Amino acid sequence: MNQTYPNAGKRVLPVWRSLLIFPVTSEKFVSTAHKRGADALILDLEDSIAPSRKDEARACVATAAEIVGRSGADVLVRINSPWRLAIRDLEAVVSPRIYGLVLPKVTNAHHIHVLSEVVAELERERGMEPGTTKFIALVETAQAYSRMEEIANADPRLIAMGVGAEDFSASCGMEPDADGLFVPKMQMLILARAAGILPLGNIYSIADYSDLEGLRNAAMRARRLGFMAVICIHPAQLAVINEAYSPTSQEVEYARRVTAAAASAEAAGVGAYEVDGKMIDPPVVERARTILTRHDAIQSVNRRIGT
Repeated sequence: MNQTYPNAGKRVLPVWRSLLIFPVTSEKFVSTAHKRGADALILDLEDSIAPSRKDEARACVATAAEIVGRSGADVLVRINSPWRLAIRDLEAVVSPRIYGLVLPKVTNAHHIHVLSEVVAELERERGMEPGTTKFIALVETAQAYSRMEEIANADPRLIAMGVGAEDFSASCGMEPDADGLFVPKMQMLILARAAGILPLGNIYSIADYSDLEGLRNAAMRARRLGFMAVICIHPAQLAVINEAYSPTSQEVEYARRVTAAAASAEAAGVGAYEVDGKMIDPPVVERARTILTRHDAIQSVNRRIGT
C-alpha cells in the first residue's frame, strides 16, 4: 500500500518500516526472505558481493526477484557506485519486477540525473511505464553532505533518502555513534521532509545486529524524531524495527480521541477544546490524522505480506 505525504506533490510514497538487505547470491537468504516480514527486500549487488562475482550476481537478480517477491514485499536492488559497474547493473536489473534501486554513495544531483536518464531509456525499451523504477539515495561521504538539499530534490523518481552510517562516519574520520551521526542524520531528515520524500534511518549503526535492545531504543527514538523506516542487515532486526516504526496502540487510541473531538468541535462551531486535559490546536489534529493514516496503511501492509 502507498501513502501520500505533505510536500510530496504528485508522488505517492510507499509505506515502509523495514527494508532487509542481503546478497543476491545467497541462496539461503533469497529462499527465506519472503517469510521474514520485511516491508521491502533489497537484493544487494554492492558491498556484499566480491568484485569477482559481480557478473554472477547480476545474473541472479531476475530469478531472485521472483522468489523474494512472493510475499508481496517491494523488491529493490542496491547497485554499485562506480559508473562502469552501475551501468552494467542497470542493464541487468531494470524490469517490472524491481520496484526501485538503492543508489549508494550519491555525490550530487547530476549523479541521480544521469542514472535516471539511463533508467528511462531502459524502461522505454522494455515496455515499462515511464517512471516505474523508483530511487533511494544514500549519502555516504563528507563531500556529498553539503549537497543533500540538491540530492533530495534531484528527480521525481526519488522517494527516499538516508545517510549511510558506516561509510559516512569513515569518510568523516569519526565513530558511527549517536554523537557524530545526530546532526547529519537530522539535517537529512529535514531536507527529505521538505522535498516530500521518506527519511530513512536512525541515530545508530545497524552493524551490530546482536544488540537488539540498543536497536529498539534507537529505533523508537528515531521514530519520535520523524524517521519513517530503516534498512536492516539481518532478519533478527525485523520484528524490533517493525514494532518501533509503527504507532503504538496508545498513540492510535489518543489520535482517535483527538480526531473525534475535532469533528465534534467543528460541528458545534467551537474553536478551543481539550482532550485528556490538553488543549488541542490544528497541528495536534494533523499529527493525529497522520498517525491514523499510517496505522491503517501498516495494517494493509501486514495483511499483504502475511505478518
